Amino acid sequence: MRVAQDSARQAPSAPATPARALLPTVVPALLVGVAASLVLLGVSAAAEELQDVLWQDVPDALGVGRYSVPWMFAVLVATGIAVGLVVWKVPGHAGPDPATTGLDAPVLPPAVLPGLLLAAALMLAGGPSLGPENPIIAVNVSLAVLLGARAAPRTPERAWVALAEAATIGALFGTPVAAALVISEALAGQRIKGRLWDSLFAPLAAAGAGALTASLVAEPGFDLHLPPFGRPGWGDLLAALVIAPAGALLGMCAVHAFPYVHGAFRRLRHPMLMLPAGGVVLGALAALGGHLTLFKGLDEIAVLAHDPEGRSAGGFATMAVVKLAALLVAASCGFRGGRIFPAVFVGTALGLCAHALVPGVHPAVGVSAGVLGVLLAVTRQGWVSLFVAAVLVASPGILTLLCLASLPAWLLVTGRPQMQLRADGSAVR
Repeated sequence: MRVAQDSARQAPSAPATPARALLPTVVPALLVGVAASLVLLGVSAAAEELQDVLWQDVPDALGVGRYSVPWMFAVLVATGIAVGLVVWKVPGHAGPDPATTGLDAPVLPPAVLPGLLLAAALMLAGGPSLGPENPIIAVNVSLAVLLGARAAPRTPERAWVALAEAATIGALFGTPVAAALVISEALAGQRIKGRLWDSLFAPLAAAGAGALTASLVAEPGFDLHLPPFGRPGWGDLLAALVIAPAGALLGMCAVHAFPYVHGAFRRLRHPMLMLPAGGVVLGALAALGGHLTLFKGLDEIAVLAHDPEGRSAGGFATMAVVKLAALLVAASCGFRGGRIFPAVFVGTALGLCAHALVPGVHPAVGVSAGVLGVLLAVTRQGWVSLFVAAVLVASPGILTLLCLASLPAWLLVTGRPQMQLRADGSAVR
């Protein structure tokens, strides 16, 4: 500690950016924030309308069960065919291989964006286990760079990228805090001008505008309304220290399998083979895990959390494994989507499994620790994993447990492959 203090005295602090330089960034940031949120909300609303048609109107008209095994299988295969057609025929082929992309999205040519939006909407409506974050961030980043370069040619491209990423993350989670944490983690180790808060100023404004727009229009929420959790005890700490590493190990199983499953689908070579084949496998998984293992998982975890005692430990464990397998297949075969929300479902099911096995494990502790561990393995985003795990449980006491539980979980995942591939199919570390 003394060495750190001495170093802090000797190292010259970076000069702060003057207010007159920060103030002009506010209006562009607010505009990007509102626009990015509206893109997300528009795609989500369109996907929800199509989802109602596919999973309610059509099966009711045909007189078949909405979530019967034949119908789930048929819709998932049809979704694979529809997305395969988009990837094959639509200009731009719906962007790069989704297995190679993450939250740090590439800037895509304008011709790619309509196909990517269409592929994402079809995926969200059809039931594959992916979220909207990766394709929507890519679209918003590309639009922000395209329009920003025309409006303010002297502004660096990276500035528009940061605004769009922050705005979309803020809209996704309904709060700018998540965006601030992601950007802070991305800036770690980089040389930046001025203070850290200077670099966060405009992105935080964009994230705030995106989050507020989403809250006013759609009212996103993550609190699962689990049984209240008060002051943590030693038993709670022990449970968190066991469940979070268990979640990390479970997530790393998918991470290690990712290059091999992706390679197996790549051998089919054509999107009209890869995506329908993925739909077939996802249909089989849905038959095994039930309809709650479909879709991105955010609405479905609320159903699980509503009745923590409603299933056996084996039932929760089956859902966790099936959902993780569905995430792995959907991300490998070419569906356009992100991995955060399905990973949250896996962690939730794992935590409720722990509660069912050991009733002394509080559901809030089990769920938050399980989500923390799985997200650390799948995303390798420490702050985002902590944030998402914490907001699922409306209790300040859970934060202490999660911070401590993140340490052994992080030791299991750091330095190991990520759930993202390079263009040649090798894993990113």
